[in-house]
Amino acid sequence: MEAFRITGGKPLHGKVRVSGTKNLISKLMVASTLSEGESTFTNAPFHLGETEITTDIIQSLGTTVRESEDGTMLVHTPKFTTSQVPERFALLNRIPILLIGPLLHRTGKADVPIPGGDKIGARPVNFHINALEKMGAHVELKSHFYHCTADNLKGALVKLPFPSVGATENIIIAASLARGTTIIENAAVEPEIIELVKYLQKMGAIISIDTNRRIVIEGVTSLHGAEHHIMPDRIEAASFACAAVASKGDVFIEDADQSAMLTFLNTMRRAGGDFDILDGGIRFYYKGKLHSTAIETDVHPGFMTDWQQPWVLMMTQAEGLSVVHETVYENRFGYVAELRKMGAHIELYNSCLGGSECRFTTLSNPHSAVIFGPSRLKGANINIPDLRAGFVYLIAAALADGESTITGIHHVERGYEHIEQKLRGLGVAIERVEI
Repeated sequence: MEAFRITGGKPLHGKVRVSGTKNLISKLMVASTLSEGESTFTNAPFHLGETEITTDIIQSLGTTVRESEDGTMLVHTPKFTTSQVPERFALLNRIPILLIGPLLHRTGKADVPIPGGDKIGARPVNFHINALEKMGAHVELKSHFYHCTADNLKGALVKLPFPSVGATENIIIAASLARGTTIIENAAVEPEIIELVKYLQKMGAIISIDTNRRIVIEGVTSLHGAEHHIMPDRIEAASFACAAVASKGDVFIEDADQSAMLTFLNTMRRAGGDFDILDGGIRFYYKGKLHSTAIETDVHPGFMTDWQQPWVLMMTQAEGLSVVHETVYENRFGYVAELRKMGAHIELYNSCLGGSECRFTTLSNPHSAVIFGPSRLKGANINIPDLRAGFVYLIAAALADGESTITGIHHVERGYEHIEQKLRGLGVAIERVEI
């Protein structure tokens, strides 16, 4: 088993470049399969676990994915050679469910395994399936597969109970070639979704972003290949920002995009961390004292749920009592136990603290955290349970006194490209070991 061994205690200093965003590249790769033409993606994070998994999935269906001499990703699906996503991909990520639309449009049927992914909450796909059924798909669940058929998908009115990012993406992809107009009400409007819309528009789609979370897709008869630049990963940028400030360091994050991080930047400044918006990126640094905060995660443009974990770690170094209320996923604090083992003082509560009541208020899941700081962290042997927890553990180890051994590193490598080299470039004493 491979693991990271980290000796902590030093502030992070230097420069790091964020990769193209994990939450976009895989969706664009799927959307490209709507067309027989070749698509080109610049700033693609090739050496990312999520990209590699998505590549394997679509190549199993007949897609060709290759890297050009200048580092550009070329994706081409002249035809699907099968309509079934192999079961071996079921537990790796949630990409298979997004392929139902492209497979139905081009083969008339789709067999996809029930999706997996990080254990951060129920993450049901009923929003996806209900929408596809409204659009004319016949869906049966048997033997761990969704068996889907459709003569033609048609436009429909879809009202999402919650602005789910994955469901919104799935509907947009499927509706682009559907007959008639599809309207999504209460849609997610994250920057990554806007990028997906922009790419599909380049392919020939007609998609409007209206007010009040309303997206309108006018189906077209065909799409063609297109070129698109992958936006910088705002989750990775925020993660390194929290690491810099929590360690009392100073880090310039190349390609960090202010427009995609406005809420995070405001919250960082309120907490006492500072930053400078510069040409080519954002510099984050420790100013002298961190203040406790009360935040509530939310869909865009709120405080992103994937910013929550590094923020909690940073609050362990702040003066006073901080509160974090998680409203997007009901089981997002699974990483806290290991931080406690390292010396963090964090308590979890089932009630809605620090904000308004959320949809988890009647559940027994702990979805609020109270952090008492500052805490002196110490090295420990810890195992990574999911992607975002993984980065937090690496930074916690970099902050801690002594040595830490971290297993389950494949989780963090799924979402953070070249993470070992990037941390080493910021002065972290990290090495890959066999245990």
